[in-house]
Amino acid sequence: MNIKLFTGILGASLLLVGCGEEIQPPKPPVVKVQQVKLSNAATEENYSGVVRGRYETNLSFRVGGKIISRNVQTGSLVRAGDVLMTLDPKDIAEQFRSADAQVASTLAQLQLAESNLNRYSELFKSEAIAAVVLDQYRTQYDAAKAAYDAAVAQARQSQNALDYTTLTADADGVISNVVAEVGQVVAAGQSVLTLVQTGELEVVVNIPENKISAVQIGRRVSITFWATGDEVGGTVREISPMADSASRTFAVKISLPDVRNVQLGMTANVSMREVASSTIVLPLSAIYQTGDAAQVWLVDNGKVSLRKVEVSDFDNNSVQVRGLKLGDTVVVAGVHKLRDGQEVRVGD
Repeated sequence: MNIKLFTGILGASLLLVGCGEEIQPPKPPVVKVQQVKLSNAATEENYSGVVRGRYETNLSFRVGGKIISRNVQTGSLVRAGDVLMTLDPKDIAEQFRSADAQVASTLAQLQLAESNLNRYSELFKSEAIAAVVLDQYRTQYDAAKAAYDAAVAQARQSQNALDYTTLTADADGVISNVVAEVGQVVAAGQSVLTLVQTGELEVVVNIPENKISAVQIGRRVSITFWATGDEVGGTVREISPMADSASRTFAVKISLPDVRNVQLGMTANVSMREVASSTIVLPLSAIYQTGDAAQVWLVDNGKVSLRKVEVSDFDNNSVQVRGLKLGDTVVVAGVHKLRDGQEVRVGD
């Protein structure tokens, strides 16, 4: 037989056999899924804070004058009643002596008026004078008594002013700032020192405006001191009602218990842990990002479709989302290999 003829017959036979077989379509891919359910997810926020005294007082003299001595410097530990600064008392001492002399003068006038009133009262009883004369001496006595009382009050005020030339500490604490020096003339009420009371300490942190809504007064937090490594519990005591104009953060003050080895100005880490209930948590691999929109693939009747979601929080391996309902089946692996409407098989 001719070789060419044999080859042609063999090819035609193979073609007829091939046409008789049905070509099987490829099977849908297998995807890994997770059903949506609610869970309690915990989030933790950490903020850097500084240890401060709860009470910081700007001290000033209650009278003006020239500073002649300063007994403290920045960082000095003081006790209640310690003398911190003194003013030159010369002028105020002269005012006190003048007021004291005025007291003596008005006292003499009062004694004279009292003596005259007593004498003319006896004459009135014997009907030697008219009532109008007695009234005049009684009026003189009342005026002398008022002048004496005013002089005494002025003398006490001068004595107080003389005492005010000495600035003393109101409580135990540390001097954190000195803004006046010996030889400087200061006015009454002008700040010269800052005293931080060490009896009660607190930590001050700055919370961003998008996180401040989660912080409430009375909330318990965990505080770790960088220098010592000690960890203690604190309580939110005060929240600033207004954000800082530059940083746009809110100052939050946290009360500290009576702790040792903690100094003013130390750095502290404040940890705020929050458990969010009724939260949908998915693996990070379930998110299909297109532009600025976050989406997930849902499986329904063996086909996949995209659903937009809102990511509320995330960590290294999981995300908290909104926009899904209980029972939804979400693809959690290989999301970038799917297309809308594609048929899939659900794996174990």
